[in-house]
Amino acid sequence: MSAIDQRFAELRAAGKKAFLPFLTAGDPSLAVTAQLLEKLSECGAAMAEVGIPYSDPIADGPVIQASYTRSLEAGIKLKDIFSMVAEVTPRLKMPLVSMASYSIIQRVGKERYVDDALKAGFSGAIVPDLLVEEAPELRGICRERDFSLIHLVTPTTPNARMLEIAKSSTGFIYFVSITGITGERNELPPGLLEKVQWLRERTELPICIGFGISRPEHIRALAPVADGLIVGSALVRRATQAATPEEAVAEVGKLARELVAAFDS
Repeated sequence: MSAIDQRFAELRAAGKKAFLPFLTAGDPSLAVTAQLLEKLSECGAAMAEVGIPYSDPIADGPVIQASYTRSLEAGIKLKDIFSMVAEVTPRLKMPLVSMASYSIIQRVGKERYVDDALKAGFSGAIVPDLLVEEAPELRGICRERDFSLIHLVTPTTPNARMLEIAKSSTGFIYFVSITGITGERNELPPGLLEKVQWLRERTELPICIGFGISRPEHIRALAPVADGLIVGSALVRRATQAATPEEAVAEVGKLARELVAAFDS
């Protein structure tokens, strides 16, 4: 059982849902990323996603794309991210998941990526551009090491394929709420609750919804059908617009508290 499995078991036993924040590693610096992770853990995040920056994100909107670009231009390397995570993990009360392109994992080597990520303190990986048909080798490596491999489904994924993805995933299923790229939205699409509920009735895996979620009202609307809700762009934007690292930590903490409180309101 990975740390992610353990966390969801604890949440289910307590009747709780998970708040899953996303941050880009190295924006504005790795030291600030570590401070933000500590703040999010302190504010009640159940786990956090750490984005590994790369140059050609396929599903990320302008806020996260820009943060990836800034991190890459600052010279942030994968080994630096792993070092930061190794240093901060002992101070966190939540597991971490890496969000990494399959191209990065292939370049590093599948076994080496998983081993290095585990050693750093990651408990799983979201690989947004990994097709389920191409996943068996990496999935086998991850299962040998109790390292969760999280696949995505989208609103346009056919039902049969959703079931295939659910069988291949471990940790949780990342349910993309919208057709399009990441980013804050005023409204969530109609029919989303029904789609998630359909899958909910056919898998025991936790289902976490991401893309477009940024407000307490989104949390209140989706929490009844989801095991967790993922918030990325809104947090990254708060950190980006802050004048100082201290302000970035404070602003991210403020929004995180508002969103965590919405689960119980």
